[in-house]
Amino acid sequence: MSTVPNHALRTLRAGKLAIGLGLRQARTADIAQIAKTAGFDWLFIDCEHGALGTDTAAQIASASLAVGVTPIVRVPGKEHWLASRMLDNGAQGIVVPHVDSAEEAKHVADACRFPPLGHRSMGGGLQQTGFATMPVGEAARIVNGETLVVVMIESPQGVENCDAIAAVPGIDALLIGTNDLSFELGIPGEFDDPRIADAYGKVIASCRKHGKFAGMGGMYTPELLARHIAMGVQLVLAGSDFSLLMQAGTARASLVRGFEKKS
Repeated sequence: MSTVPNHALRTLRAGKLAIGLGLRQARTADIAQIAKTAGFDWLFIDCEHGALGTDTAAQIASASLAVGVTPIVRVPGKEHWLASRMLDNGAQGIVVPHVDSAEEAKHVADACRFPPLGHRSMGGGLQQTGFATMPVGEAARIVNGETLVVVMIESPQGVENCDAIAAVPGIDALLIGTNDLSFELGIPGEFDDPRIADAYGKVIASCRKHGKFAGMGGMYTPELLARHIAMGVQLVLAGSDFSLLMQAGTARASLVRGFEKKS
């Protein structure tokens, strides 16, 4: 069987952390091998805030399958074709932003799962099966089991409805977009505010209750990562190519400037 396993999903099911790298600047397929060598489990291919086009995202996803890093695409909206088109072209997971209700979560699951679990259209020729020839029903069953479907909780309404959202069949993970949530709460960037901890507590509890995985994004300091992982977060967006480039670039420029002769 040529099926490509979903490394991040299997890592989560084993009770371990699945660590992701956000992509906004990368445009070439070699970012997949770079992420693999660096120790990341999945790529967060950002088509919501990044300028990545569908073709570039698909090329990166295809390269990721080949090296064992899970390609997950954050789509820019809830239209079903935004998700299914990326899944048809190599993505092993979809992240849908701004999900506030169980009804919206069901719409997401339906778009990402083949029947009988959802209503995704079968386009044929699936990279996730290595393009192996097999009955379409078997291909659908295999790919359904290797697809990671993530909804983002980014508002007080989403937090309030998190238990119902987590109960939706076909949803695997609830990932808190902490930046947007803090804005919606009227406390932008105040990640130590008790309301942030309360939101994480509610979402994590709902995920545990319904056998789903809790995720985090937007908080990257060691203290905040450690705190929320200790609370039970498993799906961790650990940073982005942009932030890591800025950090390393700033440090390198400062280092070299330090060798400059003083007049």
